[in-house]
Amino acid sequence: MGRRRNRRKLIKNVRLTGIADKGKAVGRDEEGMVIFVEDGVPGDLMDVMTLRKKKGVWQARPETLIEKSPDRTEPFCQHFSNCGGCKWQHLNYESQIKHKHQVTIDAFQRIAKVDIGEVLPILGCEITKFYRNKMVFSFCSKQWIDQEVIDSGVEIDFKPGLGFYRAGAFDKVVDIQECFLQDSVNDKIRNWLRDYAYKNELTFHDPRKHEGMMRNLFLRCNRKGEWMVNIYFHKMEEEVIFPLMKEMQATFLEITSLWYTINPKMNDSTHDLEPIHFGGEKFLLESLDHVQFKISPKSFFQTNTYQAEKLYQIISAFANLEGHENVYDLYTGLGSIALYLANNCKQVVGIEEIEEAIQDAKVNQELNKITNASFYAGDVKDILTPTFAERHGKPDLLITDPPRAGMHEEVVRMLLELESPKIVYISCNPSTQARDIAILKEKYEVLKIQPVDMFPHTHHIENVALLALRNE
Repeated sequence: MGRRRNRRKLIKNVRLTGIADKGKAVGRDEEGMVIFVEDGVPGDLMDVMTLRKKKGVWQARPETLIEKSPDRTEPFCQHFSNCGGCKWQHLNYESQIKHKHQVTIDAFQRIAKVDIGEVLPILGCEITKFYRNKMVFSFCSKQWIDQEVIDSGVEIDFKPGLGFYRAGAFDKVVDIQECFLQDSVNDKIRNWLRDYAYKNELTFHDPRKHEGMMRNLFLRCNRKGEWMVNIYFHKMEEEVIFPLMKEMQATFLEITSLWYTINPKMNDSTHDLEPIHFGGEKFLLESLDHVQFKISPKSFFQTNTYQAEKLYQIISAFANLEGHENVYDLYTGLGSIALYLANNCKQVVGIEEIEEAIQDAKVNQELNKITNASFYAGDVKDILTPTFAERHGKPDLLITDPPRAGMHEEVVRMLLELESPKIVYISCNPSTQARDIAILKEKYEVLKIQPVDMFPHTHHIENVALLALRNE
């Protein structure tokens, strides 16, 4: 027997009071049942339509907005209601960072259940538009068209699109004409490429049929105004690819590094694909304060360069190095934190699962003439062992910056064994950070935390926590 579907129902007069999972707003019905509402703003009063119940919580969408929150503001992007890339454009920025700050504290109180010595105010962004240095767009044979537009009876041109997949629609993209996440050169390149594909009758990818030549557009820029472009094609067809690349190169002097990649796979994952260099330099140069980085098409680099500098300054302040320390940097990526701190410690050892990232780390180590850093490729839980610690010495400071899923429990347990006097834990997900700290509190106390907003108009939060080994 199949599961009984939750029947939709209208719940009236729901006052939204805070922020919930993935940027939704939260409120309660008259019986106290928790409701998560898409596109709501704390302070709104609205009637909502339930969609489903998940883990005892109603998921709902707005039906009628009765009273606007004083924190509600007009979105500045024409694609806001469909795109989903900036979920909080309708919430003023001061309120965004206030709620992010509270979400971080709530995670530590609810999940870690620890006392925090000092909670520093969240560091907001001075630049809240055009702050990203990297974007990836998708070609698709079908555009997402609003039901309101369809019902209006106006004539619709069902052309293929280049933009972002609509949430819940893997086979349709919201065709992006203007994006406020990256410098406007982004729009010029993307719109030119779409028009070129239309004019030359190039086929756009069809995720259902797994066909169509044009797949993805990758754009990266540095603060000098130099751009790296990587275009993903379904298969190698020189007669299609080479004329396009030559014309793009001639059209945009801003593009200093031009690449293409062939992706015949059923999905858009790119970690196992090898970019092919077409013209210009093979990297972009960027700096974070005193450290320079060569960034290649597959490099992991902080997406918000300006805010990354401030983040690293916070990490450095929390580390408070005096020059004699032995430092471990877990999940080091291309070694950015390790290299940033190298001048202030005796030695730093970085571990990262992705081999290409470690290659980048070594390139950037040489670029910056840093001689006291060493890097290892492999899963942290496999490399960070007692034998590894014997070979490299016990850490005086351990830095960890894991993915959103947090650290593997074996890694957390190993940190308890190592007993580094200090841990600086950087996380893009305070919930999994708090989960790991709930284990670490067996031996550690949380001296202070510093939330940082790296991505304005989204629900994402970065948090830096300083832990100290208890003297027992």
